[in-house]
Amino acid sequence: MKRVLLPLALALLTCVVALAQTAPDPALLTAINQIPALDNHTHVPKVLAAGEKDDDYDALPCSGFLEPSDDPAQARPENPLFLQAWKELYGYRYDDKQPEHMQQLRQAREQVQREQGDNFPAWVLDKLNIRYMLANRVAMGRGLNPPRFLWVPFDDALMVPLNNQEMANTPDRKFFYQREAGLLQRYLRDSGLRALPATLDEYVARLVTPTLARQKRAGAVAVKFEAAYLRSLNFGESMPAQAAQIYAKYAGGGVPSRAENETVQNVLFRAIAREAGRLGLAVHIHTGAGCGGYFQVSGSNPALLDSVLNDPTLRRTNFVLVHGGSGPFPKVTAFLLSKPNVWADFSEQDWMIPARELGGVLRDWLSWYPEKVLFGTDLFPGSSPEYDWDSIGYMVAANGRQGLALALTGMVQDGQITRERALELARMVLIGNAQKLYGLK
Repeated sequence: MKRVLLPLALALLTCVVALAQTAPDPALLTAINQIPALDNHTHVPKVLAAGEKDDDYDALPCSGFLEPSDDPAQARPENPLFLQAWKELYGYRYDDKQPEHMQQLRQAREQVQREQGDNFPAWVLDKLNIRYMLANRVAMGRGLNPPRFLWVPFDDALMVPLNNQEMANTPDRKFFYQREAGLLQRYLRDSGLRALPATLDEYVARLVTPTLARQKRAGAVAVKFEAAYLRSLNFGESMPAQAAQIYAKYAGGGVPSRAENETVQNVLFRAIAREAGRLGLAVHIHTGAGCGGYFQVSGSNPALLDSVLNDPTLRRTNFVLVHGGSGPFPKVTAFLLSKPNVWADFSEQDWMIPARELGGVLRDWLSWYPEKVLFGTDLFPGSSPEYDWDSIGYMVAANGRQGLALALTGMVQDGQITRERALELARMVLIGNAQKLYGLK
């Protein structure tokens, strides 16, 4: 029996490998590359003056602030897509990285930056064939002008008003909570407050509501939570009466326990999300893998959001699972898309994994709820001019489009969809779904 099964097993394995190695349909990939995209998630930097730094590209920055950790292989400089990026962006003529050639690349990039000035970010978008880019930033800046660049501010700081000493249980979280405390002070000043209001109801009325209103007036289309870097995404049961008592006890000082702090945070997260929904702002939530050697991936499972996503009082709020549970949780994300107010993007996944693996994730999602899938890159400021946000963005966008083409090619070949439907789905993923979600033309 074993002798009969072995050849059969080998034949099946050969078929699986052959299917895994299928290239995207060339015409379909060409069409996908020609569709202008909406990038749902980025940390795009502003144009800087000489000697200026950009500290607003992320509320909780990792690079240069945390204990170093390795990038996944897909994102390392060895990826040949970086060579392709340099050729497309700056006319790089080489297939190597000789020092003198890299110097030419830096000079070419500097020349483009000088020529473009404040238009440089929009110039990069044109090169990447991105029509709109959502900028996750504390504040916008030079060169990041609407309608091409749309603001997504960070609102975790509004959720953590009390002393968070007991929450900061790793070196990374200690740094992140310090950053949130600084941002909270900024929001207090902007609201004309010198200290925390005495009661939780006053806190919501005098800080949360005015802050979201200012963000909306300034052009925000969504608000962002990086809560998985601070705590578990399990926001549990909302207990407003207990939270009000805890807040009143510690608003003037003192150190609440972890359980007390989380009780207040659970209520405030819902209050912020509810107000965002009232204003027509989507709520973006980081899910899945994160940066830093102390990141607790078990707390970033999107399934932990059940108590929030099943809350009837939050059904007017649209939630976007940013990164779609990258790493271990894309399957969970596929099911959560069944909820009427839940979407997901595959930003970070197209930075972390090659196109073939990404294609498998996207095919799964598209087989479930294709109208809920959003394109995104998660591009961010790099460590050098050669590997800065523009080249990172090109690499990730190209990989994302390739993964989408692979997913749709397989679906067409298996008779799951027609070629016309594949092109329709490509347009939906790259821009159409997001246009509907954010009300864009």
